[in-house]
Amino acid sequence: MQAKDRLITALGIPFTSLLSVIFGLFLVSFPVGIYVVFESNIGQEINYEFPLSKLDVFQDTVIAEIPAWISIGDAFVVLWALYVVVFVIATMGPRQGFLKSFSPIIQHGRLDSGKNYMMGATKWFSVLVLVSAIINYIQESFGITTVAPLIENNLVQFLFITASPLVEEFGFRVILIGIPLLAIYSCRVSARNVLGCLWNPGNLGIDDYKKAIVLIIAVGILFGAAHIAFGQSWSEGKFAQAAAGGIILGWAYVRYGFVAALLIHWATNYFIYAYANMVSQINLISIQDAFSHSLMPSLELLLLASGIVSAAIILADRLVPRKVCP
Repeated sequence: MQAKDRLITALGIPFTSLLSVIFGLFLVSFPVGIYVVFESNIGQEINYEFPLSKLDVFQDTVIAEIPAWISIGDAFVVLWALYVVVFVIATMGPRQGFLKSFSPIIQHGRLDSGKNYMMGATKWFSVLVLVSAIINYIQESFGITTVAPLIENNLVQFLFITASPLVEEFGFRVILIGIPLLAIYSCRVSARNVLGCLWNPGNLGIDDYKKAIVLIIAVGILFGAAHIAFGQSWSEGKFAQAAAGGIILGWAYVRYGFVAALLIHWATNYFIYAYANMVSQINLISIQDAFSHSLMPSLELLLLASGIVSAAIILADRLVPRKVCP
């Protein structure tokens, strides 16, 4: 066995174990989200039956014209069901199942996350959490804080947090990265080819990623700027975190496809806030205080550990030369 393969094999057991735990937490977050929306008092003065068109944020928009019988709960269920479908697709494909993709890593020291969307998503999500934590630590040492936008109702916030990955991944990844990559690398113009390459830019058969990386970085910076540029937005401290996250999401999209990028973004939004809101409702504390509850720091430590191991195995796969061990 070669030196690189030995190193990846040594990291394989903690790597696959941590990703399996994250996968389990992803899975459990689906019923947690249903509980939060339909069985808790997260909305206080309003609940899941409140008409979607009556929300203040939608005044003077096309959504204000939709029928009053379409409620917050209806919108949430549609989004929730879409993510369930994405989750199942990621677990089963594109070429092999999530658990089956562990065997080459543990037995032979060969990493090929491209065979399973969930492998790429869980790996790069944990790296994103690690990078965000490092950026936050550095910024706080210089007195730069990150403050989330103020949304008075937690139910409305949870709905928007659930919807935003779908909207932002379509806009920032498919439109701003997928279409330019299609123009740069594709020679064939057909509906099937266009849709296939937008779904997964890996279908473009990219050999030289230099232009793609420049595009990913540029869109990532734009993604970071968008988080602090409009209305009730994040504080300036969010720019670096969001830009780094946008770059990681862009790479995941180019490398693994829309499913993986969407799932990573879903995890940073719905997944985290589903558990935070559950803690908030069970313990009758604010959502801000919920992030200091013992469960949330424990979850963060798990993700940081996974991020460290994932980063190590990525570096081993890309940087360690293949040499035959004596």
